[in-house]
Amino acid sequence: MENPKVQEILEKQLLSVAKAVEDKLDDEITAIDRLDIDDLEALRERRLQQMKKMAEKRNRWISLGHGDYSEIPVEKEFFSVVKASDRVVCHFYRENWPCKVIDKHMSILAKRHIETRFVKINAEKSPFLAEKLKIQVLPTLALIKNAKVDDYVVGFDELGGTDEFNTEELEERLAKAQVIFFEGESSIKTSAQTRSVRQSTNPDSSDSE
Repeated sequence: MENPKVQEILEKQLLSVAKAVEDKLDDEITAIDRLDIDDLEALRERRLQQMKKMAEKRNRWISLGHGDYSEIPVEKEFFSVVKASDRVVCHFYRENWPCKVIDKHMSILAKRHIETRFVKINAEKSPFLAEKLKIQVLPTLALIKNAKVDDYVVGFDELGGTDEFNTEELEERLAKAQVIFFEGESSIKTSAQTRSVRQSTNPDSSDSE
């Protein structure tokens, strides 16, 4: 006996929701219809300004080396790199197969995510940095935001434990750390101890440009 009543209530609720959506669409259409030439020109100008700012930002990123996966030749240069860009992914490597696998994916992601600087540095030739950032397993990716190491990807454990992971798996991991922009994925920040790389007690490892 109660089922018809429940169904009637549900139907009324659905109709109410549909009516609300329809009213909202009508309001938006009406608002667009009311726009005059000045309003449309203002919207166009605002959009042009947004595009100009984005173009300027992209040009600045490219001037800093974004878009390419490059090597930091000496330890001291690391500090200048992370200071210049808001987001940096640094691969601490040595000459072995696992690190070459990471190289392949980093090269792809560097071109895909121009908003982030992708670099690598030889850990065995960078003892000060390796000790300071506690790099113990290679390959290790240091995920750096605003000149601070915010997170790490160590080895392949988080990527399925094998070197057969695809680029998208690494991309998703970097997106969760918010070191790249990746629409469609959650922006859950992984917990990790943050170590500052702004300061250095080693006079040979200054972050001055």
